[in-house]
Formats: sequence, C-alpha cells, structure tokens
Amino acid sequence: MRIDAEFDGGNIEVVEAGDAGDIRLRIRKDNLSDFYQWFYFRVSGARGEECVIHILNAGGAAYPGGFRDYRVLCSFDRVDWFRHPTRFEDGVLRWDFNFDCDAVWFAYYVPFSMERHHDMLARAGRDSNCRLISLGRTLDGQPLDLLHFSTGEGRRPCWVIARQHPGETMAEWWMEGALDWLCSGEADSLLGKCDLYLVPNMNPDGSRRGHLRTNAAGRNLNREWDAASMEHSPEVFLAQQAMERTGVDFLLDVHGDEALPYCFIAGTEGLSDWDEANQARLDFYLTKLVAANADFQTRYGYPPNKRGKANMGMSTNQTAGRHGCLAMTLEMPFKDNANAPDERHGWSPERCRRLAVSCLEVLEKYLDSGLA
Repeated sequence: MRIDAEFDGGNIEVVEAGDAGDIRLRIRKDNLSDFYQWFYFRVSGARGEECVIHILNAGGAAYPGGFRDYRVLCSFDRVDWFRHPTRFEDGVLRWDFNFDCDAVWFAYYVPFSMERHHDMLARAGRDSNCRLISLGRTLDGQPLDLLHFSTGEGRRPCWVIARQHPGETMAEWWMEGALDWLCSGEADSLLGKCDLYLVPNMNPDGSRRGHLRTNAAGRNLNREWDAASMEHSPEVFLAQQAMERTGVDFLLDVHGDEALPYCFIAGTEGLSDWDEANQARLDFYLTKLVAANADFQTRYGYPPNKRGKANMGMSTNQTAGRHGCLAMTLEMPFKDNANAPDERHGWSPERCRRLAVSCLEVLEKYLDSGLA
C-alpha cells in the first residue's frame, strides 16, 4: 500500500500506514503559515482491503467546525467525485473504505488543477471577444492570468476574481462555468453593457502547493489589499494595478466557506460611507439572485460589520472604498447545500458552474437597474 500526494495540489503527510489497513495521516501546513485544512492524496495497492484513515490533526485545522457533518470526496478516475461516510470525533477525521480498485483519490473538495486552469484559459482565449493577459509573475514564477471580455466598445468595467484562498477550489469551478457561458454566445447582451475582467485564479502558487489559504510567502491574500507588495503578495499588487488602470464599477470575489452549508453573499456594510444608496444596490443584487437560482439564499451567512468597522485588507472593502462600486464576496459550501442536499455529490462543481451563470445574468439586471 502507498499513500502519495506529490502532485499538483496534493497535501498529506504519512504518520503510519500499517499492513492491517490502519492509515494515520496529518495535513501539512501552508508554507510559512499555521493555516491548514485542505487535503488531497491517493491510496494505491489497497484493492479489496478493509482500511481506515485517520487524519490526526483535523481538530487543530483552521476551521475545525468545517469537519462537523462533513463527508470526504472520493474518486477512482479523478472525474467523478462522490461523497463517502466520514466521522469527526475527538479532533480526528476518520473514514473506513474497502474499494475494488487499485487506486482511489481522496480530497477535501473536488480539486481544480493548474493544468485544468490552463486548459480553461486556452478555450477562453479562442473566443473573439476575449483577450488573455498576463499581469505578471507570482513568487513561484507562475503567470497571474487576466481574461478581458469586451466587444470593443469600452463599456463599464466589471471585475470578478476567484480563489484568493487556494483550497477553495469551488471558486474556480464557478469561474469555469462563467467562462464557458461567456464563450457560448449567450452573453452577448451582457457584453454589450460592460467590459468584464476576470482573474480565474488569484493564487496559483498556493493552488499548486496544496495550500488552504495562503500564497508561497504564507500571506492570506484577502488580508493584503491595504498593503500589497511585490515582495509578499504580488498577486494582489498586480491585480490592484490593473484595477487602477481600468476603474471598477462592480466586483465579485468568489470564495468557499468551510463551515456553513449554504450559498450566500457578504457585502461591505462596514465601510464608513455606507448609506441607503449602497444598501439598495446590495439588496437589488441579492433579491435578483435569490429569484434566479434556487441554490442561493440570504437567511444564513456572515453578520454584517458595523459601519466604520470594515477590514480594509479585504478585497471587497478596499475596492468599494477606492472605486465607490458595489463589491461583494460570494461564498459556497465545502459540504452540501442544506436547503437542497445531494446525497451522492454534496455541493458539486456542476452546481458551482450553474450559480456562476446566474450571477452574471443578475449582473446584467443590475447594470440595467439605474442603481449601478
């Protein structure tokens, strides 16, 4: 039997893998950081054996509440990912398995590899309305990719960024759905009203390294927007430079939440200049998205910050403050949507993709509303 994680996005450390099928593992921390929770690894050579996996340090993870009522994702082919019964007891995440195959992959959420990222960019780059732009390089030397969709009219600049936290792979599944729709010909009406700027993966280094939350320097990018530097957070520094060049009339920052089993949006109510007009913009978008997609809801989410208490290191607060635009954080679950559970898949990449289309359709309604 072997346990391997030395591949794109992999993360696990083997403590013990005995002949009796008792497998004891630990999740590796992000580089230069105490954050950890993301795992992705392969077990091979265990066909037909009764095995039990223990992730010993799960109780010390960044969000241990995320493991309550959680079910691990498994795959035999890395295409079809299904949920498997899992227990979280006394700080240990545990599951048993006996599969009739030579190799099985386990992951915290469905992986989105850097190879798939580049395949997605290649598809988008063939669209006549799309331009692929490299904003610069990360600390590991990877390109930070921007996709600019425009009909050449120079219309209102609207931005969408995803995966500042690399372990939140549902954010890039969302982005894949958005890009496929934008290249389908169905988005012509929207593109007649705005220029779209999309950064499909804000944290390619953390993604490849198998991090949960940080970049190669151990920085949480969504706390760097008030002090970004090429030394520690070039991803944010480069994106902000591009935003200054284009202006920003709208920003959606796409994330995943470990603990809450719902899709929801967090606004920028903590800004010191938050007023009724800003609230009306946010309320319009939320109301229209609830109507557009049954997976989205507004009952559960983060409590809004009090006025004047915004964390300006966060992308949405900093961008809304600098550009006076509607800026929001979209959160999706690692577990399942408790309002519409799927026993086999939980919250799945396909549902991420459908939600992306709904978000962009509502963006067009927002641009037409007179509130923007």
